[in-house]
Amino acid sequence: MKRLLITGAGGGMGRVMRERLATLAETLRLSDVAPMEAAGPREEVVYCDLADRDGMMRLVEGCDGIVHLGGISREDSFSRIMQANILGLYNLYEAARAHGMPRIIFASSNHVVGFYRQDQFIDTRAPALPDTLYGVSKCYGEALAKMYYHKFGLETAIVRIGSCFEMPRSHRMMASWLSYADFTSLVETIFKAPRVGCTTIWGVSNNDARWWDNSEANFLGWRPKDNAEDYRLAMESSTTTPDPNSADAIYQGGPFTSFGIKPD
Repeated sequence: MKRLLITGAGGGMGRVMRERLATLAETLRLSDVAPMEAAGPREEVVYCDLADRDGMMRLVEGCDGIVHLGGISREDSFSRIMQANILGLYNLYEAARAHGMPRIIFASSNHVVGFYRQDQFIDTRAPALPDTLYGVSKCYGEALAKMYYHKFGLETAIVRIGSCFEMPRSHRMMASWLSYADFTSLVETIFKAPRVGCTTIWGVSNNDARWWDNSEANFLGWRPKDNAEDYRLAMESSTTTPDPNSADAIYQGGPFTSFGIKPD
């Protein structure tokens, strides 16, 4: 690609992917409202609010692909989620439609299915059971991506990210963990694939304890290599085992299922 846009480049995953995805394009365009490091070689740093329609139009112009990590990444008030994850995503898709229909990787979340139990093994056809307003906003994002594909042909890989960190940090993450290396290889696979359509993919490594079936996306050829089991001893030595009657031990969304509604 000539230019790859990464939104949310100032966040945790964005900072990691800024380095790991540098070889995918001649130029990385990096965007956020949060502080970012100054532009390096073959980088463009652009501060832009997702809710700014005109700013988003300028941001997307000239981009061949988009990794959309931007927006609110946890539970928050509805007003903040609405601006970033609902209005902001609409602005992104309208900008993409206006500027050459670049392929999009949309960072969805496991919290669209947070109220499934941890003893259930589900695929991407399972009905949504969001656990938070944040999870609801990701359901909206998935629906928006599907509409733009079927109405306009704009391709999106919907990646339902589990828990993307350097290593698993809790018992729950023994199932939901996605390594940086596996996410990097997934992004590379998506942009190299001749066809993506609008495909939903579980963003999860090859964990023995995983809850999610990725067979619907097998045609892409992505095969995660890392396994949370390699870190079990380190995780168990640094964390406590959750109460078996707690949300953290019962539901796939863990403690998100017990959050209240945050007032505006």
